[in-house]
Amino acid sequence: MTSALALALFLVLPEASVAFVQGPAAPGLTQPVPLAVRFLARSLTEAAQAEVPEAKAEPRSWLASVLSLGVVLGLAAGLLAPAPIRALTAEQYSQLTYNQVKGSGLANRCPTVESQGTSVPVKSGAKLTNMCFEPKSWAVEAQTDKGTEFVTTKLLTRQTYTLAFINGELSANPIIFKEDDGIHTLPTTVQLPDGEYVPFLFSVKSLVAKGDGSEFKPGFTWGGEFEVPSYRTGAFLDPKGRGMYSGYDQAVALPALQADGKEGQEE
Repeated sequence: MTSALALALFLVLPEASVAFVQGPAAPGLTQPVPLAVRFLARSLTEAAQAEVPEAKAEPRSWLASVLSLGVVLGLAAGLLAPAPIRALTAEQYSQLTYNQVKGSGLANRCPTVESQGTSVPVKSGAKLTNMCFEPKSWAVEAQTDKGTEFVTTKLLTRQTYTLAFINGELSANPIIFKEDDGIHTLPTTVQLPDGEYVPFLFSVKSLVAKGDGSEFKPGFTWGGEFEVPSYRTGAFLDPKGRGMYSGYDQAVALPALQADGKEGQEE
């Protein structure tokens, strides 16, 4: 039985090989080409025969290049340049958080007043609160070729020169304002055209401003006198560390003479 099984396998295996291994085609017989192969060959042939149109060089004006460069630079400047800080109302300020105001320059801006009507009448006994002063330019009286005159200066102080939260009483006919509280003095430094620095205290301390009429309206003007304290305020320290509110009361070399109330100094 074993020899019969071996003979059967020997006769079947050659047939299986013929079934899976394709031999050479018989002479005179043409095998059909698959559809995918014919489509690929046709596509390659058409692609090889297709003519690529040559790019025609068109003359370009140098003015167009310059204008294009100008447009690009203008767009870059518009995107990169910081936008000007817009003035806000007091209500809009109250809605901002500390992080929104920090580093934005808004803390140095005075809030705007939204007017309703054409004038604001003033009654006796009224008070003006949260008044703010934000100078737009600084002029200093200096010697020039034409004599003594006011010249425009360059502001060197950072965003810390605005006087704010100023309060005072108002009276009418004429309008009189008397300042009694607020941030009314701040140290400021400007530079003259010749390079000289001019430090001073920007102040409206004890301001008494007067104006005609009994109402605030467009074109209203007023003015008055105020105090300008010394630039060396109580917190100023000299090179030896002496000051009014802080620092030493005397020179550094003198305390040793009075350390023991002159006891032992005479021995």
